[in-house]
Amino acid sequence: FRQDGFLVLEHFFTPEECDSMRKQIQGIIAEMEVPLHCRTEFSTKEGEQLQAQGSSDYFLTSGDKIRFFFEKGVLDERGNFLIPKERSVSKIGHALHAHDPIFKQITHSPKVQQPGIGGEVTPHQDATFLHTEPLGRVMGFWIALEDATQENGCLWFIPGSHTNGITRRMVRAASGASTCVEFVGSEPTYDDSQFIPVPISKGGLILIHGEVVHKSELNSSELSRHVFTFHIMEAKDTSWSKDNWLQPTPELPFPLLYT
Repeated sequence: FRQDGFLVLEHFFTPEECDSMRKQIQGIIAEMEVPLHCRTEFSTKEGEQLQAQGSSDYFLTSGDKIRFFFEKGVLDERGNFLIPKERSVSKIGHALHAHDPIFKQITHSPKVQQPGIGGEVTPHQDATFLHTEPLGRVMGFWIALEDATQENGCLWFIPGSHTNGITRRMVRAASGASTCVEFVGSEPTYDDSQFIPVPISKGGLILIHGEVVHKSELNSSELSRHVFTFHIMEAKDTSWSKDNWLQPTPELPFPLLYT
């Protein structure tokens, strides 16, 4: 982890735990009710992020709620679904870990995409969006609820890239701006040859350093690739940036894993 910026732990969770999370998500989506004007397509491309998530309070105020974000191209101009809604969801965020008992149990465990659907996640560093002072205090947990392969969208990393710092941040925009968030700085152009694929079996866990560069490719297979992800921060002697889009609220302060 210190050398590469990520670590693969196979079979960290049992198949039964993975199936329980997938079943829970199916139930949550079945009861999903999102007003037409709140239906937002999720993207990791900067321009599309600013146009969709960045212009919507629905995204900016989702930190303490369970809300739904959709794949690109699954909504018509009025926000109606072009495909079955259970295949349209790209992401559910951002408080499953707090409000859903199954995901809360996994997140606080002591051990601590759809077929043909699943957009690419462009190269990025998590610290671009979740910034701390000092850097290096955020770590992502990426749990494979199904096998993740090169065909259905496994993660790709640039090993060692976590040692180079960050050059771009997404921050809350000033009051009166045309968007709720904005980008400061720019993302470098990465050579595709630097990335290595990291396939992982169902139940596996990938630990992700907040500054390591990673991405995932378009799911071009007939297999889904469901994952559960969350981030943790070392709170001691660490300052969470007030410019981050995600902020704790009185209703949901950041929960402590250890008390």
